[in-house]
Amino acid sequence: MKAVVVGSGGWGTALSIVLCDNGHDVTLWSHNPAKAAEMERTRENPLLKGVHLPDALHITGDLECLRGADLVVSAAPSFAVRETGRKIAPYLTEKTVLVSVSKGIERDTNLRLSQVLRQETRNICQVVALSGPSHAEEVGIRMPTGCVSACADRDAARFVQDAFMNQYFRIYTSYDIIGVELAAALKNVVALACGVITGLGYQDNTKALLMTRAMAEITRLGEKLGGTRLTFGGLAGMGDLIVTCTSMHSRNNRAGILIGQGKTVQKAMEEVGAVVEGYYAAESIHQLSAREGVEMPISQSVYEVLYQGKAVRDVVSELMGRAKKDELLERCWL
Repeated sequence: MKAVVVGSGGWGTALSIVLCDNGHDVTLWSHNPAKAAEMERTRENPLLKGVHLPDALHITGDLECLRGADLVVSAAPSFAVRETGRKIAPYLTEKTVLVSVSKGIERDTNLRLSQVLRQETRNICQVVALSGPSHAEEVGIRMPTGCVSACADRDAARFVQDAFMNQYFRIYTSYDIIGVELAAALKNVVALACGVITGLGYQDNTKALLMTRAMAEITRLGEKLGGTRLTFGGLAGMGDLIVTCTSMHSRNNRAGILIGQGKTVQKAMEEVGAVVEGYYAAESIHQLSAREGVEMPISQSVYEVLYQGKAVRDVVSELMGRAKKDELLERCWL
């Protein structure tokens, strides 16, 4: 089939490699024509150093490559998804399957990214979310990885499964696109928090406590917004949370470490040198939890550190002392 990946970041490039390995006719589109030309010449993306791009992969900065595509992958950063959807909309048809692989929640609207794409493309085609514990650096060198293809339309989810699945990239399907997308966005905030406690010098006990209790509050919000509990305990939920909170491939984790070590939020993000999605998601979670009346103490604490300048050690002390012993017995379950 003809496939186009829109967005030449590390993740979009890694998925282009997967699709090429599966024998599809694949084009990788970059918003920067100069970058596209350089990647075409060197057969390498600087964001995936040392990974040779397949000779069969077409690379371009011309959106005309979208004409006649059976599969289109939207791999833009969350803040650019709406603009990307607007650009690609004229080239899509009712037969196209559009795959959202970005992780985040749109600022101000608090929409999931598949919802943003649906708005901008006027629901002309099926939109499927592809998500899971998947660092581009590892997929690019073909390490065994698993993801979830999620859509209320089972045939569309399976179409994406068939397009991507191979010996090193295993795809499961789910109807719960709400839960899958929310899990992908919310875990970035927890990864920031995990990085902060690492930067403060706390170790494994603290990380396990943080990750488990954070998943409890993510699940509460996710269910309130229409997701299912099983999703948050699975590959797209707990699986993605674990990998993002524990790996130095994670930009959110690295930014959190710098903040825990005493760097300002702005300085930390500058040093990471790429989009830290958890920074934006923290504001969205703050707004969503307030709107839905869902208690999320860990996410709220991250928001206070990032946006209100609260000292991280004060936040840890408050979290550890926030409930009396008899209250904890009532709060032990999700």
